[in-house]
Amino acid sequence: MPRLNKPVISYIMGLLLVCNGGFMAISGVVSLYYRDTVTLEIFTAAIVTVVAGMMLMFFTRGHSRELKKREGYIIVTFGWIMMALSGTLPYMLTGSILSFTDAFFETMSGYTTTGATILNDIESVPKGILFWRSLTHWIGGMGIIVLAIAILPLLGIGGMQLFTAEAPGPSADKLKPRITDTAKRLWLIYVGLTVAESVLLNIAGMGLFDAINHSLSTMSTGGFSTKNASVAYWNDNPTVQYIIILFMFLAGTNFVMSYFGFKGNFSRVARDEEFKWYTYFIVGFTVVASLIIFFRADPTVSSVFHPMVWGESESAFRHALFQVLTVVTTTGFISADYTAWTPFLTVFFFGMFFLGGSAGSTAGGVKVMRHVIMIRNGIIEFKRTLHPNAVLPVHYNGKSVHGKIVFNILGFFILYMLAFIIGSVVLAFMGLDFETAIGGAASSLGNIGPAFGALGPVDNYDSLPAAGKWWCAFLMLIGRLELFTVLILLTPFFWRNR
Repeated sequence: MPRLNKPVISYIMGLLLVCNGGFMAISGVVSLYYRDTVTLEIFTAAIVTVVAGMMLMFFTRGHSRELKKREGYIIVTFGWIMMALSGTLPYMLTGSILSFTDAFFETMSGYTTTGATILNDIESVPKGILFWRSLTHWIGGMGIIVLAIAILPLLGIGGMQLFTAEAPGPSADKLKPRITDTAKRLWLIYVGLTVAESVLLNIAGMGLFDAINHSLSTMSTGGFSTKNASVAYWNDNPTVQYIIILFMFLAGTNFVMSYFGFKGNFSRVARDEEFKWYTYFIVGFTVVASLIIFFRADPTVSSVFHPMVWGESESAFRHALFQVLTVVTTTGFISADYTAWTPFLTVFFFGMFFLGGSAGSTAGGVKVMRHVIMIRNGIIEFKRTLHPNAVLPVHYNGKSVHGKIVFNILGFFILYMLAFIIGSVVLAFMGLDFETAIGGAASSLGNIGPAFGALGPVDNYDSLPAAGKWWCAFLMLIGRLELFTVLILLTPFFWRNR
């Protein structure tokens, strides 16, 4: 195995720092506009980050331009960690979060679009920091690495290796032959939907600052809110919640399908099996949840033929749909405490923690495509038992799936469940009760945010011990980068030079 190209790794790390510092400067402008008294501190964080990045780029400017897959894995993983480390500066310098552990947890939760927070009074945080908090979601949503892919050709560096490490799922569907064109078009869709949601939320009655922040969180499937009550703050404004519902659905959809939809190729979208199953799951889960919420909330109902009151039925449907979408897409917004509905729905929602959105979306989790292929492979295994000599390939979107892809998916799921079990055991070892431990592990690994027990929708992660916060941050990272990208770095053979 050839030696690592360390200079090019360092150079791209410097580039990422410069980009991160630029985003911090935007937060500084927001702080200046609202005069929230922390403008100087945010700009200081931005300058320190940019200067550090420029120095790193300067001292490695004579690097070889060769970039292989091994370097790609290192850049993605360590780039994400470095972004999180530098992202703590605005919190620390402004005093919004005093503990480095808490600041790192909040930042990693932001970049991985998990949405778990340690802040107890969000509304008292300066607006510049709230904007930075939401911006970390937005940066991590499509992936800071994909942004780098669009810039790297200007520097003479190819980006395919980075795209492979950033999106190691079962497909690498590209819109255009060149990966940079793909990145640019995905970012165009991402920016366009963010702007559209901001405008619609503002028209619907949400303040402009809140509208922009919630749009940044929605399109990244993050979940950070500017209100202590999250989206439940607007429970008296159903229009706001329905707008967020629409954009959560779009954010959890494969962005390639969104591209085809915007181009008017609806038949291509309708034929996509993942999109169909993604829609079926959401509709089915919503019907179950809304019926249980409605009939459970009204103890006088003794028959399913009891005429529903519109106000109650609409509210039950809206909250069910909102919470199903926020869990399936791993957004993490809250309109109601789903753990207080019924024990059945608590278990029901816990099961949804392991579904995830579509591959090629900003959502976390296992992904719908993997579930569909695993289920079909399981059915075929029954047929192989009866017909051991038959050739029975797994089909997806009208094509047979290569055996290597099926094995990759099965391996991923086994590794995912193993990570969940180990994650839960470690949290339980730290003193967390059963419900909190399994909820925290599943939520962190799936990048969902709210969990169960002491980490439920009406609580936050501040009660975790310091070691628990670092452990959950690690689970967020491996979940966001889909396990293999990070865990392969922990193997001895990855670092072996031959």
